[in-house]
Order: sequence, then C-alpha cells, then structure tokens
Amino acid sequence: MTYRDAMKDYGSDKPDLRFSNKIVEVTEFFKETSFRVFQAEYVGAVVMPGGANSPRRELDAWQDWAKARGAKGLAYILVGTDGALSGPVAKNLSEKESAGIAALVGAKNGDAIFFAAGSTVSSQNLLGAVRLEIGVRCNLIDESAWKFVWIVDAPMFEPVDADNPESGWTAVHHPFTGPKPEFADSFDKDPAQALAYAYDIVLNGNEIGGGSIRIHQRDVQQRVFNTIGLSNAEAESKFGFLLEAFNYGPPPHGGIALGLDRLCALLAGAQSIREVIAFPKTASGGDPLTGAPTPITPAQRKETGVDTPLDVK
Repeated sequence: MTYRDAMKDYGSDKPDLRFSNKIVEVTEFFKETSFRVFQAEYVGAVVMPGGANSPRRELDAWQDWAKARGAKGLAYILVGTDGALSGPVAKNLSEKESAGIAALVGAKNGDAIFFAAGSTVSSQNLLGAVRLEIGVRCNLIDESAWKFVWIVDAPMFEPVDADNPESGWTAVHHPFTGPKPEFADSFDKDPAQALAYAYDIVLNGNEIGGGSIRIHQRDVQQRVFNTIGLSNAEAESKFGFLLEAFNYGPPPHGGIALGLDRLCALLAGAQSIREVIAFPKTASGGDPLTGAPTPITPAQRKETGVDTPLDVK
C-alpha cells in the first residue's frame, strides 16, 4: 500500500486493516458550500455506525477528545432513523448537500458522520484517530486477526511547518534515505513530489519494522542537505566524515530493522511494550532494578577524562 493511499483511506501511515470503515474525502463535494468551516484545503469524513443514538454528553465528549489532540473540535452530522439530518453542521448545508452527503460517505440511517476540515495532513491525522476510536467503541476490530501490510512510496520531505509553505523542508525518515530512482534527478527541484526509497511493515496498526535504501553518492547526499537547509559548510561540519567516506565508493546498500519488543507485545496481547521488556526504564530514563543513573565518583570522572581541559595553544 502506498503512503498516499494509507493516509487517504485510513489517516495513518500505519493503518489497522482489521476493520474497514475508510475515510472519505469530500473536499470536491463541498467546493461551492456556503458553510465557512468546510471552505478549506481538505474536508474528510468518517462514519460511526449507530452513532446517531449517542447521548448529547457523549457527543460533547468527542469535542473534548478532539481538542486534546490539538484540533478545534469535531464537526458531525447525525442521520436519523428516518434519514433526516440533524446536528450543528446539518443546518448549515444546502438542500443539495443535505440530500447527497450520507450516500457519498456510506452512512446509513442511525449513523453519525464526523468531519475534519483544514490542512490535509492535520485533518487526515485527526480522522485517522477518530476512525481508530470508532473501531474500539463500536467493537469493529477483529481481535483474532493478523493484518500485515507494507507501506511504500513515503514522501522524501515534508514542510517544517505544515501550515506555512515557506517554512522550508525536513526529511520524513532521515536525510540519509535515498530517493526512488525516478526522483533522483528532481528531488531537490520539486521536494513536495519526491518519494523516498523507504518501506515500513505494519501489523494491526503497529509499525513493527522499517528500513530504506540509503544514499551512497556524495553529490546526492549534498543535494539532500541543501534541500533541508544545510549549507555546504554546515554539512561539512556535522557530516564531513560521511561525505569524505563517499569519496571511496561505498556500494549501494540498505536494510530493515524490526522492533522485536513491539512484535512480542502484539503476540502477548500486551497494551505496552513495557510489559515485555525485561528491565523497562521509567519515563525519566531511570532503571528501577539497578538504580541507574547514579552520580559517578571523582575517580571515575578522572578515568573517563570528562573534565580534562583542552590544551590552549
């Protein structure tokens, strides 16, 4: 599955395929709407089966849930048992929009439709979280299923600030991931369209491994550094050892790393990888077993040389 399709249909680059209930983009449907909230770069929707029967306090709780994730709120429409639309969004829709929205998103009588509008990335991320929450609340997830999927064709770069197109670019994975061959000549000219030669393996909505084909050419690496705003001098200062190594002809190379802890947690049905780690650390990085970290002695400081002053010439 491509990264683009994963975000479009599931609002996540690690989609949980144990249930369907895909996100539906409705930007084009609302392109002439008078409802200002939907006059946005992106408008998407996801259906909650039976959600129209939710009490008001539960619908209000959804707003708090969305705000806790950085959103302004969560727009919704309730589809009554007779097909009539209600809710705060419904009264702002035109007759044409009211007549077609339920069928477009696949909502049936008695369902609720949740919407997100705004920038594409933030809206898809919110709808992806809503979709997962619906899956849990409505018991849509087949807990006995094991659904693997490879996610490929991720973007090579993303804006530093999604809401500011002039903010510059940063690497999605890391700046050492190579471009797909078809973007080798153009990735620095059109960073928004460049795809990375990277791949992740996902199981039940959890990334259990990821890797890439790495850059092995100095000129390509330098162009990546330039794209993310590193000058030649800065790149030389921070990564000169790497650029120098490229002068000696490293072969094309790549690989993948699997998250064994995460995989064990899934096999054990654990909610956290801490449950399957022999000696998990605390949130502050402490080790309850050994009491580490602890202060080092003066003798240890001297042995390691951490306090050795530089010779001033």
